[in-house]
Amino acid sequence: MVDEQDDHPVDHRRALALARHVLAEEGVRGACELNVVFATEAVIAELNERFMGVSGPTDVLAFPIDDEVEALGRRGEDTVPRPDPPPPDLDDVPVLLGDVVICPAVAARNAPEHAGTYEAEIDLLLVHGILHVLGMDHADADEAAVMQARERTLLEGFGGAP
Repeated sequence: MVDEQDDHPVDHRRALALARHVLAEEGVRGACELNVVFATEAVIAELNERFMGVSGPTDVLAFPIDDEVEALGRRGEDTVPRPDPPPPDLDDVPVLLGDVVICPAVAARNAPEHAGTYEAEIDLLLVHGILHVLGMDHADADEAAVMQARERTLLEGFGGAP
C-alpha cells in the first residue's frame, strides 16, 4: 500500500484489513500481491486519460495484472528466442492480482452524495477496485446490480461504516 498524496488522511491499517477481508471472502488463498495506491488528482487523471481515454480525475481505477500487461504493450514484443526457464515452485510464487489506484481528493468530494462519509467512500472504492481486479464489472445494469450487492455484502461483513 502506497500513499502518494497528503491532502486527505487515509487509515492505512483499516484499508489493509479491509483488503485482506475482501480477498479472503472472494476466495483468494495463499500468497498474493495487490498493489493499492492512494494518488493525487494529477496522477489519477493521467492514468484515466492513458488507460481509459477519459479526461480528468476519477475516484478509482483498477488494473488486473493481465490487462495491465496487455495495455502496456508488453505481450508479443519479445521476438528473440530464449530458453525456457525452469518451472517456478508454485508454493513460493505469490499470485499477482494487479493494482487499485484511489484518489482521496475525488473521494472526499463524492462522499456526501455517494457513501455518506469520506471514510465510507474510501472503503467502498477499495472494495470496488478489488472486485474489478478479481474480474467483476458493471458494464450493464445486471452486472452493476450484482457488483453493488457484493460490495454491500463485503462492507457489511467487515463491519459496515468506519
